Amino acid sequence: MKALWLEENKISLRDVAQPKRSNEALIRIRKAGICSTDLELVKGYYPYTGILGHEFVGEVVDAPDAAWIGQRVVGEINAVCGTCEACLNGRPTHCENRTVLGIANRDGVFAEYTTLPLENLHRVPESVSDEMAVFTEPLAAALEIQQQIQLKPDDRVLLVGAGRLGQLIAQTLALTGCDLQVVTRHTHPQSLLAARGIRFTTAEEVQPRKWDVVVEATGSADGFNLARKAIRPRGTLVMKSTYKGDVNVNFSSIVVDEINIIGSRCGPFAPALRLLEKREVDPTVLIVDQYKMTDAVKAFDHAAQAGVLKILLEN
Repeated sequence: MKALWLEENKISLRDVAQPKRSNEALIRIRKAGICSTDLELVKGYYPYTGILGHEFVGEVVDAPDAAWIGQRVVGEINAVCGTCEACLNGRPTHCENRTVLGIANRDGVFAEYTTLPLENLHRVPESVSDEMAVFTEPLAAALEIQQQIQLKPDDRVLLVGAGRLGQLIAQTLALTGCDLQVVTRHTHPQSLLAARGIRFTTAEEVQPRKWDVVVEATGSADGFNLARKAIRPRGTLVMKSTYKGDVNVNFSSIVVDEINIIGSRCGPFAPALRLLEKREVDPTVLIVDQYKMTDAVKAFDHAAQAGVLKILLEN
């Protein structure tokens, strides 16, 4: 089968064997999404060799349980052991022996087929299109914020960044009724926010030390510095970014201001699918273009351009 392969920070289209793992479902990929993590992996943010990609919707073509065959599914990206301390204590996404789809020790979904354990799979409701379902994983990551902290309607919340993930975070935060503003300077993200009645602002206009909750979703040192400047004493800073290299942080000021810092990544799939089914969010507005899997290298070049939101691959 054809697959997009990453090795030594270079991507190429390769012919590879169809995957096979005992006791796992074989899934034909229908659509897959290129995200910022994929682009950062190519830049070397984390050492990985193999097939890229972890956002997908597909169809089960073989499985240990025949009831899954023919089902349209999305899949959680962490395959876990179930027996380590983290798993036994309810922290499976931090499994000590986990493999991560297209990120760590497990080939991803930029291919014709992939495999995952049955416990990772979620059936997609019939009313949810492939174009919507492919966003389940990043939408779940956006919802993880609300799993970790309780947002109140009178909370002043600042989201720094309105890119691929930032737009989904904005849509989900807006559902809480909080006093939300989003930092972005580009016209296209601004227009998407405005269409949903979400207020936006610029970095220069952000009031320092005024915000109860600040979510950092830029992946840049400048974004972190702005978020740190904005948070009030005893406020909560939610980190949704991964960074290549080091970021200089004045930890003394964080101690003095008693800032709560929360790292946030994977999230709950079932609520994400319910939001899509109820049409309470619309991730399809992020789609810029779709490419055949055989044009995956070209698709990556497009996705890496400044200001481009979501590029999809399809078989």
